[in-house]
Amino acid sequence: MKNRIILLIVLTLCTAGGFAQGKLVFDPATWDFGTIREIDGRVSHTFTGENRGDRPLVILDVVTSCGCTVPRFSQRPILPGTKTEITVTFDPTNRPGIFDKDLTVYSSDRRKIATLTIHGEVIPRPKSLEELYPVDAGGGLRLTTTLNAFAYLRTGQRVQGTFGYVNTSDRPIRLTLRPLYASGLLRLDAPSQIAPGERGSINVAYLNPTDTPRYGTIRDALEVAVDGRSNGTTLVTHGIGIDATPSPDEKQAPKGEFSENILKFGSVKRTEPLQRRSFTLANSGTADLIIRAVEGTEHVATTLSPGQRIAAGGSLQVEVTLDPRRQDYGVMSDHLVVVTNDPVRPMRRIRVTAIIEE
Repeated sequence: MKNRIILLIVLTLCTAGGFAQGKLVFDPATWDFGTIREIDGRVSHTFTGENRGDRPLVILDVVTSCGCTVPRFSQRPILPGTKTEITVTFDPTNRPGIFDKDLTVYSSDRRKIATLTIHGEVIPRPKSLEELYPVDAGGGLRLTTTLNAFAYLRTGQRVQGTFGYVNTSDRPIRLTLRPLYASGLLRLDAPSQIAPGERGSINVAYLNPTDTPRYGTIRDALEVAVDGRSNGTTLVTHGIGIDATPSPDEKQAPKGEFSENILKFGSVKRTEPLQRRSFTLANSGTADLIIRAVEGTEHVATTLSPGQRIAAGGSLQVEVTLDPRRQDYGVMSDHLVVVTNDPVRPMRRIRVTAIIEE
């Protein structure tokens, strides 16, 4: 009987404690900064909240959804019927356009007790030539970028890209683009001379031919020379050559399934013989899976080769070998790239790792 009475008292106290809660209410809980200028810097707003519960509250933390938003608040107890303030500062630097940020308020017992929201639109500041054209190519020539990555280059499809330029000097300059690595597929449209202050684009394009399609990595590198001199700036374009997009009428298609995404050789002594690992490449589609390209590295070799076919429902055991005697000491991490005629995932990367020891 005594134990039952004690248990009843404990349950009563717990129930009473559950009903006695603090409730922090912000009215309004949303603030619209409207249109602000990036050049004007940070803006702030103070939210006022009231404890409309029947016990004191303590704000433990205010968590923001972005580092650009900083809250300032007090951790003093908020008694029932009293108010507290949370000041929110937003930094618009390098954040042009519309913004919408949430701040979550947590109490000392780690409960979420309120959500605050700020929003508005940032008018970007005027950018300098150095910001618009961050690459210094020498001789007064500045560029927007040195890389155009085209992802997939489908057979018969033309893709285009640009490298923006400006001549910041007070004289005309001669532009020369010297091929360091040529795929034979790149089409280039670039001026030979650029006037003082002139802005424009170096245009590049790929067309993967239908009669002699290229599979795997397609890459070009062009060294930039101004008035015959180069500071080492190189323009790089690349993509992965794959099959054309299948027609809507084509009902059957292959689907490649790789049993491994990572092949781990583990710790291997450099004096050990050839190491072998394997994975299974299966075709769960309804048409033959054709290996279009296999790109290994100097670190590993594989039995997989272009032209191999895997029938629908079939599979192939693929071996990957590593010669420790040809490796440097330490951690080795590389990729094996496989391109197939799978229309959904035509390119797959298999990571290969090892630790070469004495």
